[in-house]
Amino acid sequence: MAQILISMTEKESMRYDLIQSLIDGKINGTDASKQIGVTVRQIKRMKSRVIKNKMKGIIHGNRGRTGNRALNTETIENAKKYLKEKYYDFGPLFASEKLDEDYGIKINKETVRQIMIAENLWKSKPKKQPKHRHVWRARKDNHGEMEQFDGSYHIWFGEEESCLLLSVDDATGKITHAKFDYNESTVAVFKFWKEYFALNGIPLAVYLDKFSTYKVNHKNAVDNKDLITQFQRAMNQMGVKLITAHSPEAKGGVERMNGTLQDRLVKELRLAGITDIENANKFLIKYIRKFNAKFAVVPQRKKNLHKKLTEDIKMKLPQIFSIQNIRKVNNDYTIMFKNQYFQLDEIQPTTVYKKDSVIVEEHLNGDIKINLKERYLDYKVLPERPKKEINIRLPALTRQKQSLYKPPANHPWRNQFLFNKTRKQQSALIQK
Repeated sequence: MAQILISMTEKESMRYDLIQSLIDGKINGTDASKQIGVTVRQIKRMKSRVIKNKMKGIIHGNRGRTGNRALNTETIENAKKYLKEKYYDFGPLFASEKLDEDYGIKINKETVRQIMIAENLWKSKPKKQPKHRHVWRARKDNHGEMEQFDGSYHIWFGEEESCLLLSVDDATGKITHAKFDYNESTVAVFKFWKEYFALNGIPLAVYLDKFSTYKVNHKNAVDNKDLITQFQRAMNQMGVKLITAHSPEAKGGVERMNGTLQDRLVKELRLAGITDIENANKFLIKYIRKFNAKFAVVPQRKKNLHKKLTEDIKMKLPQIFSIQNIRKVNNDYTIMFKNQYFQLDEIQPTTVYKKDSVIVEEHLNGDIKINLKERYLDYKVLPERPKKEINIRLPALTRQKQSLYKPPANHPWRNQFLFNKTRKQQSALIQK
């Protein structure tokens, strides 16, 4: 007859000896209960199991049995297969979600973690204590009260680095708008916020960093408030308050969101086979809805403080979100801008004088417009630099074409000046 090997812990071995002493009559049930730390009733049950099953009576009945919630071998093997083929660079939590979402395999994140560790797909990381502790700031109360904005450079898709422009609502933690672009330039940021206003309206404030697109960081800007960026000028026109953060932790909401997206969104784009910026932006539309449904929180108050765009503001958006520079009108009524010369037409919607300051607007669609007193001037682009002409005939460009007609010497218009001159001469003679 084959012998059965029974493994017992030190605690179980001690209990077996005490129950055996109870069976032998060396101690009573009360003494055994005090030593083991269980009730007398439990001691009686343990005694009966030992009499019946010997040492096995001390061991818990579930030892060696498969748990009721244990996963079957096929499920485990399928999970291993997909983890190796598709989710090899995922974290345990995200991998657990994708197994359920894509293949209906329901495994909790800790089980997935153990499988990934066993398959060398994941290494446990020790928790690090933060070097600096920052004071926690409460969220804003209402949606649209403040948007956190940032640009994140990363290899989001393909092999080249791109920039994800992202705005996160402070009260709800929702992604209010996101867009991939090649950089964080003024034009890219203008396009982003023009789309944002069309989708959501105008927020009360925007919290962002001190990147040169958003703020003049020169030391003179402290004393000279006129030193503002194109972005500051546009937001001032829109009535949006800009708040610049002194550290990344200050706008932690959007910084943490970037970290989350660099983990999750990159993998989603890879699974979708997206390698270009156009398809990536299309993918973002559906992804943001799903992401917000999962991670957004309920605000303290349910009001939406975004201001609606009026028809007047909608018409002015192309002008507001244009790159604007001031130039002078030359003596020959030309304007030089970016090595090009723009010749103003003789007839204009408003009077133009030499040396007038005009605003040259570079619109996002590529159009260049010249603004004077809120009116756009008519011009044509010269193929080459015009010849220098200081004394030009026209004193100003007006609504109507100026006539070169000179009245004759006997014209009534001239007689009034002649009469005034004669009267002054007579007065001078009388005084003498």
